[in-house]
Amino acid sequence: MNEKKDNGMSRRGFLDLSIKSTIATTAVISGFPTIVPASVFGKNAPSNRITIGAIGTGRISRGHDMPGVWKYDNAQIIAVCDVDSNRAKLAKNLVVDTYSKKNGKPYDGVNVYTDYRELLNNKDIDAVLVSTPDHWHAPIVISSVRAGKDVYMQKPASLTISEGRAMADAVKQTKRIVQVGSQQRSSWQFRYAAELVRNGRIGELKTVYVGLPGDPGGEVEPQMSIPSNLNYDMWLGTTPEVYYTEKRVHPQVGFDRPGWLRCEQFGAGMITGWGSHHIDCAHWAMNMEHSGPVEVWGRADFPKSGLWDVHGIFRTEAMYANGVKMVVTNEIANGIRFEGTEGWIFVSRGDASVTSSDPIAKQQAAKAIDASNPKILESVIGPNEIHLTESKDHHGNWLESIISRKDPIAPAEIGHRSCSACLLHHAAMKLKRRLYWDPKNEKFLNDPEANTLLSRPQRAAYAVR
Repeated sequence: MNEKKDNGMSRRGFLDLSIKSTIATTAVISGFPTIVPASVFGKNAPSNRITIGAIGTGRISRGHDMPGVWKYDNAQIIAVCDVDSNRAKLAKNLVVDTYSKKNGKPYDGVNVYTDYRELLNNKDIDAVLVSTPDHWHAPIVISSVRAGKDVYMQKPASLTISEGRAMADAVKQTKRIVQVGSQQRSSWQFRYAAELVRNGRIGELKTVYVGLPGDPGGEVEPQMSIPSNLNYDMWLGTTPEVYYTEKRVHPQVGFDRPGWLRCEQFGAGMITGWGSHHIDCAHWAMNMEHSGPVEVWGRADFPKSGLWDVHGIFRTEAMYANGVKMVVTNEIANGIRFEGTEGWIFVSRGDASVTSSDPIAKQQAAKAIDASNPKILESVIGPNEIHLTESKDHHGNWLESIISRKDPIAPAEIGHRSCSACLLHHAAMKLKRRLYWDPKNEKFLNDPEANTLLSRPQRAAYAVR
């Protein structure tokens, strides 16, 4: 592991010793210590904090991931990295301004990188935030854990199922702490809904309906000159070479929703974009976090022209080995509806959103949790019933896990399984027929054509190895 040494002791070793007595006496929430207050570390002892590098500094990093970390006094962002040098510089300014205001004095302790590999070589960095486009998630996480870094990664876990498996295996082999950004697990209503379902409050679970937002297509976009501040070849990464146009990448001015989210070359669209959140929480309630469906089928409309080519209106269905059916579509309300033999529960984010440009921010807010009978939502989970891990803050839970070395609430293996299920629905959209899946071996049964969708050709310079 590449860890900064202090008098022969790693930073994490120092942390373990310096907070051992505090953890022992701190109130514990479902096996995790609360975030250690600044008084334990000392405001003038930044070398004792968890040092973090931010890789990818666009919309989600600036609005969600970096703020999720810098609010804690036991963590400090000391490096930023982006293939767009303008964005990297703006990220440094943002971090510097934030810490200067927070501490009431000038601060300039942030290194700037345009190549994540150079950031990972910095032994002063303990952990990284990976807030890149989807196609870069798994490759960077694999490199990061092999470099000895703990990771908070944006969802979805991977571009393909084979990449996701490689990522989850690398995390297991290196024993690093990796939190997937499925932050709905840290929202009380999703945990409570899952506990109600797992404890039989709606009887036997029969069907789960997952409602997702939609994404419109777009026009054909002209080829443009690559901005001098953008390493476009590295931005493309493992994916094929295609001409540059601004709407394929991200805005050169501002941080509005980037166009790559609607290009299949870099992701699968809303089926993974929001599906990773909702299917993850559905699996939580179904007790299927380490598995997946055994059959999947459905339909989808895809744009016939234009730059943006992810799926439009769709409806896909899946069967699980426990007999539960899942329906995923953007033709119903955004959220998850669990239907059982004795009632139903609906859960969503309500009026909460991660960024102002989230699709949900433009929709009428639904109730965060609802049920067929109000008494269901008055139910108390008894001491001898199933209690799921509680986290009140997703980034905070990650920092707690770095200290305790216990699994976070959304570990890599579970994030991979959630993403895999989404990609299975995407495969059904593409092949337009019923597919049979072996969740143990992660292969389609007797279907060579479907198995070609488990991976994609990769450019050699950026291939996942």
